[in-house]
Amino acid sequence: MNLNKRICLLAFATATCLCSWANEKPYVSQVWSPDLGNGQYKNPIIDADYSDPDVVRVGDDYYMTASSFCDIPGLPILHSKDLVNWTLIGHAITEMPPYAQSAKDPSHGNHVWAPAIRYHNGEFYVYYGDPDLGIFMAKTKNPAGPWEPLVLVHKAKGIIDPCPFWDEDGKAYLAHGYAGSRAGVKSIIGMIEMTPDGKQSIGQDRVIYDGHQENPTIEGAKMYKRGDWYYIFSPAGGVATGWQEVLRSKNPWGPYEVRNVMEQGSTDINGPHQGGWVDTPDGKEYWFVHFQDKGPYGRVVHLQPMQWLENGWPVIGVDPDGDGRGEPVKKYRKPNVGKSYPATNPVESDEFDSTTLGLQWQWKGNPNALWYFCDANASKLRLYSHHNEGAKTLYDASNLLLQKFPAQNFTATAKVQYFPAKKNGKIIEGERAGLIVAGYDFAALSIETRKDGLYLTESDCVKANKGAEETEVASIKIEDGQTLYLRVQIKYNGVKKPMQKPDYKAQAVFSYSFDGKKFTTFGRPFNVREGHWIGAKFGLFCTRDWVSNDSGWLDIDWFRVTK
Repeated sequence: MNLNKRICLLAFATATCLCSWANEKPYVSQVWSPDLGNGQYKNPIIDADYSDPDVVRVGDDYYMTASSFCDIPGLPILHSKDLVNWTLIGHAITEMPPYAQSAKDPSHGNHVWAPAIRYHNGEFYVYYGDPDLGIFMAKTKNPAGPWEPLVLVHKAKGIIDPCPFWDEDGKAYLAHGYAGSRAGVKSIIGMIEMTPDGKQSIGQDRVIYDGHQENPTIEGAKMYKRGDWYYIFSPAGGVATGWQEVLRSKNPWGPYEVRNVMEQGSTDINGPHQGGWVDTPDGKEYWFVHFQDKGPYGRVVHLQPMQWLENGWPVIGVDPDGDGRGEPVKKYRKPNVGKSYPATNPVESDEFDSTTLGLQWQWKGNPNALWYFCDANASKLRLYSHHNEGAKTLYDASNLLLQKFPAQNFTATAKVQYFPAKKNGKIIEGERAGLIVAGYDFAALSIETRKDGLYLTESDCVKANKGAEETEVASIKIEDGQTLYLRVQIKYNGVKKPMQKPDYKAQAVFSYSFDGKKFTTFGRPFNVREGHWIGAKFGLFCTRDWVSNDSGWLDIDWFRVTK
């Protein structure tokens, strides 16, 4: 490493110590923490839907990003000191600008696909592919934000999964995949040259590898250089059943050799692939962060040991039979980063003590200031009822405030009070607010306004993504102004065999309480489904089916995730 780079890294490491997130007390989840406290960890290191993860090391710090699709804020940025314990510190996208949108919110499954994060010339860069618009980039000197506005680097349809690479001669490249749904062809890897500042593509896009015969659905390219070799780490075989390939060449344009370096093997970790390679600060250990597709739980994050063989090929995971194809580990020793760090996990619960929303929350599109108020004085979140024009069901609503499932089994409870809109002292019919679990199907525990007052209801909608109608399952009348405790329990309901093509099952059970102690199960169990390219999510909502000059609202005292 040259002196200038060492100076940049030292300056950055010093600056990060001044960031507020670096000094916050570690949050340890009640429902999933990978650090076993004995020098070992268990996978997944994040049991939540951080799809298509990529990671970079800068000095002693690791940073990760992941796909966010249409959810806002987008492009999450996570930080770790040891690759096992992670904290969500910010997002690279706080609002999607008009030039980076191709559809009306919520645009399920669109926009931000499979990003890559890199550190170059003292700045962090994140690139992602929008399958309809092209390759976008954001950059910053502080990974916690703010990030500079998105730049459209390469306008195209069907180009996805970009990864930047700056070579020693000053040239810059983008390795990438193709979305067959838009490009009309898949199972190939492409390359585009960029201007050295990483802001604009140069020349023609070129195919550098065709995987149709041996590596169908190859995508997710991540580019590196080691010695004289250029390496592209790419997953193949599909998200739920695939494997990890590595391409190598002594020229960035190829021709490339290819080798399978990790597959499921004898484990129950299906489709182990797509992620990023990093080393420890002393350069003596190598590790690979990737995802596993768990259906309704989304694509959860794993950490695998990695080694370089004498023949110049890597092996990811452990290789008991020595064939050069690793398989993932469930439990392993933690990376040797020179120090021990306390257990910490992405935050799930929220007491609403701040003037801003917790980083775990996302909307189904660009937020509107009129949707909510963070009342730090009262330590409450207020959600105003909002009319989603043209929405048939809650699946079409943008003002759903949601977060990722944090584990296979957990309980979420919200202490709430509803204040319905009134006219001449009478409740106006057509408002509802409450707790929701949402994917392609959804279920909700709602407080609803009707002609004769307030009702607590449980309803669900199967095939909501296909335009199905919502069905009310149960209802009881409640008093106006009453404090309620709304609860949902998510229960792992097994996996359908064979594991080579898994079908994970999850069930949601709703309940309510008037005192926070005795809870009554309500409605019927709901079979959770994933969303479009994402796992199911859970959270809060407040809507109405009419337009007026004012609204009712839902006050949330706290939202807690427990066992």
